[in-house]
Amino acid sequence: MESALKYIIDTKGHKTSVLVPIETWDSINKKYAKLLNKVKVMTGIRKGLQEVEEAKKTGKPLQTLKDFLHESKR
Repeated sequence: MESALKYIIDTKGHKTSVLVPIETWDSINKKYAKLLNKVKVMTGIRKGLQEVEEAKKTGKPLQTLKDFLHESKR
């Protein structure tokens, strides 16, 4: 079976680029998009936890879940 990847090699024999079949490329992009979304979610969670910790230290009141849900309905 022939390899799906094709390499472009410079005059010294070093690989400089790779050609990928479109199906493989689409699959890679889907996985990348999912990973980016996961990073956004995890970053948001971390930021929220940091905000809670800061509020505990300073005594700053936090938004209640009820207020948050009401705000998100607008």
